[in-house]
Amino acid sequence: MQALAELSENLRVLLERYEALQQENARLREDAERQRQELIRTHSELLELQQKNRRIATANAMSAAEGNEEALKRLNALIAQVDRAIAALKK
Repeated sequence: MQALAELSENLRVLLERYEALQQENARLREDAERQRQELIRTHSELLELQQKNRRIATANAMSAAEGNEEALKRLNALIAQVDRAIAALKK
């Protein structure tokens, strides 16, 4: 009779652990999905910043060709800001 009680207790513990593992698995899946969505959003933002960077570089090249030093300084500052933003996204 004691063996049956011990078996019953072991089964109860096993079922509790199984339920806890199922809950942990569900939580981890949700966390993975959130991280995947964040990665997609960050990647999209990175692509947008790279596109802006290319436009600024083009404008910078055009501005430098025209000899407008003030515009060149502003564009260089903007490029530096975009470069910092891209570097921050890569972290």
